[in-house]
Amino acid sequence: MKNVDYSIYLVTDRNLINGHSLLDAVEESLLGGVRLVQLREKDTSTRDFLNLAIDLKALCHKYNAKLLINDRVDIALAIDADGVHLGQTDMPADIARKLLGEDKIIGVSTQTIAMAKEAELMGADYIGVGAVFSTNTKKVTHDMNTQILKSISESVNIPVVAIGGINRSTIEFLNEINVDGYAIVTGILMAEDKKSETEFLLQKYRENTRSFNEI
Repeated sequence: MKNVDYSIYLVTDRNLINGHSLLDAVEESLLGGVRLVQLREKDTSTRDFLNLAIDLKALCHKYNAKLLINDRVDIALAIDADGVHLGQTDMPADIARKLLGEDKIIGVSTQTIAMAKEAELMGADYIGVGAVFSTNTKKVTHDMNTQILKSISESVNIPVVAIGGINRSTIEFLNEINVDGYAIVTGILMAEDKKSETEFLLQKYRENTRSFNEI
């Protein structure tokens, strides 16, 4: 298993930072303790995506954090990113593995036990499960709740990251579920003080999972 800190996992969305610098926003979260960042760009050119990815990789590595690229295996290859995160309609994980190599991180979005088991079988390093709570950052096509999240997390032997609507209000509802991290978008990027908010969420994650880690 690769040495990856999934605890508080930032997923980017430039639409949430009101024209401010994405690099500045990400750096604040890195200062707060984020060690895994996913660059998610749905509405930009390949050239702009590539240039942003180059800059963001340098920033992440400055803080000993890893950078994953959402969907675009070509971008990940071009900049030698730490890995990719794939959706259900993206390139299959086993094909991405052949292209990227064994040392890269591959994550897959899942909403059901069947999807989770398939992702594990195809060589994913971790799965993202959600949306656990309602979210405005992505169209939700499957209903999800904490019990489903718990069932999925118990069905696989690879790390599980919860995603979707996780913030300081909803994080309390995850205190009885043993997952490897929380992927957060709005909960960090829309915070006035992103460093402090990241520190708060990281502390809550540790509190929520302490009892599991002590077993």
